[in-house]
Amino acid sequence: MSPTRSDNLGPALVCLALLCGGGVAAWLLIEPALSVVAGQGYDTRRMVLYYSTLPRLVTALLAGAALAMSGALFQHILRNPLADSTTLGVSAGANLALVVVSLFVPGLFGAGRDVVALAGSAAAAAIVIGLGARRGFSPYSLVLSGLVLSLWCGGLAAILIYLNQRYLASLFIWGAGSLAQQSWTIPLSLAWKMTIVAMVCALVMRPLSLLDLGEAGSAALGVRLARLRVIVIACAVTLAAIVTSAVGVIGFIGLVAPTLARLSGARRPVQLIFWSPLIGAALLFFADSVLQLSAGGLGSFLPTGAVTAIFGSPLLLALLPRLKVRHRIQQAELPRRSRRRSASAPLIIAVMSVLGLVTVSLFVGRGPGGWAVLSGEFFDDILALRAPKVFAALASGAMLGVAGSILQRLTGNEMASPEVLGISAGATFGVAIALFAIAPGFPGEFAFAAGGAISVLAIILLGSRRSNFAPERVLLAGIALSAMVDAVVGVLSSTGDPRAALLMRWMSGSTYLVNGTIAMSEVALGAALIAIALAARHWLDILPLGPAPSAAVGIPLAGSRLALFGLAGLMTAAATLTVGPLSFVGLMGPHFARELGLTRALPQMIGAALIGGGLMTAADFLGRTIAAPYQIPAGLVSALIGAPCLMLLLGKKR
Repeated sequence: MSPTRSDNLGPALVCLALLCGGGVAAWLLIEPALSVVAGQGYDTRRMVLYYSTLPRLVTALLAGAALAMSGALFQHILRNPLADSTTLGVSAGANLALVVVSLFVPGLFGAGRDVVALAGSAAAAAIVIGLGARRGFSPYSLVLSGLVLSLWCGGLAAILIYLNQRYLASLFIWGAGSLAQQSWTIPLSLAWKMTIVAMVCALVMRPLSLLDLGEAGSAALGVRLARLRVIVIACAVTLAAIVTSAVGVIGFIGLVAPTLARLSGARRPVQLIFWSPLIGAALLFFADSVLQLSAGGLGSFLPTGAVTAIFGSPLLLALLPRLKVRHRIQQAELPRRSRRRSASAPLIIAVMSVLGLVTVSLFVGRGPGGWAVLSGEFFDDILALRAPKVFAALASGAMLGVAGSILQRLTGNEMASPEVLGISAGATFGVAIALFAIAPGFPGEFAFAAGGAISVLAIILLGSRRSNFAPERVLLAGIALSAMVDAVVGVLSSTGDPRAALLMRWMSGSTYLVNGTIAMSEVALGAALIAIALAARHWLDILPLGPAPSAAVGIPLAGSRLALFGLAGLMTAAATLTVGPLSFVGLMGPHFARELGLTRALPQMIGAALIGGGLMTAADFLGRTIAAPYQIPAGLVSALIGAPCLMLLLGKKR
């Protein structure tokens, strides 16, 4: 009995501490209303207490429990410590479905918001799980597919919101996770739906417990793995969908609550699935209570999902060194055939393709009369407006591609990229500070962006060096920091400050405001930084082999790694200023280059630069023409173009 008591003591203490903190904040929140209510009958403060504050607190408890249960189920059935409704794209699918229906087919809400959200979540889960099944549900392929799909769904939802400005504020705040309530309808609805799902989970608890014996051992005891996987994933998807339908996307709870339960001692599946919902409920209750207490009247307008990430991210980062991952992410080995393949032909094709894209972008456009080739008396004027945007997009995409190649080679992790590791989010945070604090020009914004990007990168490296930069540690740190930075930016954007609209336009990756000076600065920075990266090609060939080969040829291990990571941060900062943090080019460029057989550092970086630059050029051209005279941001379009292509490659690779 002592091991069981010991295993349960840690999670119980974590849950109790969070509940006590949230309870104190909640009491301070409701006590003034109770003291006034006594003996005065019904008044405004009493109505707000009974029909807004209390339902909100109950909703926080229920939503936190549901999301944590969903994350625990995903992590256990998929044998993946990084799995939750956010990293698998489930919440993003539900959010996109709700945005599409609310904007274009609101009549479908007659069937219920849960049905719409469940349809979007199920479609996203089917895509990600289907891709994962082709590789035996490896953690790497599942998380990578989920991140790609999340970006695609998030990019499309952002475009729809961007093109419907009148719905921008409400959809943005709701999408970031708003727990504001006006009645008991939502908490009561969540309660009975969660009860049904919990009963189903209770029926499959024994087979879930047998999974620790392995597939062969559990099958020998009568567990039908395929059927069990379908049932458990359906329960997890349903829990995430009903929460997204009710309160929007609150994505960090499903990752951090099971992690806290595991770190505090919950080892058995039954313990993990029992304690994760309790910790998740306490965590969201604590975050929302503190938010309402500290923000006062603004508490109902600030997105709780963003504030939860601000609380949860540092907690996960602090406890990350203690995390013991049983099912490690496998790093993909390069196929031997690709090493023998000549790099000349793919690079020549890439150069010709980029030249063609630049030419089309410069001289082809769409006006009131349809498609037209640039000519006539306005040739110089239009070209002067169009060329800066094209070359800025080209330079930014090239820098992101090279930065992604550097990060992937140094960490030995194919999932490493500026976007996934939170480096782009750090640059965004720097720009947000610049806009809200001193509003400088391009040099000042670049300085702030570089500071934010390098700071995030430094925190990730410091937190992961003890584990030898293990991929799952680097990813968890990146996800946590990215969530925290995005949350801060989300809170700033929801305050109603006029600069928030400028920040959101910039985050979408629009080249609309790029002029000749900015384009020249971007091209000059890109040329200089990429040249430095290409000059370090020998370092990038030898460093991934380990400390011994590097020391044998006289490469200073710590100094070279620090210099290359800093170089990747500078390129990310410079590119993010033009195309925003959502482009995903830093992940797609190196992957596409590797698919072309470019495995050595020099050809891979050149290929990633060409592919990244070409992708951003094509995105800028399509964003400028497909909805003319409106312009869709190039950063969002690049995600919509590249993410499906990358998912097709993931589906084909074995």
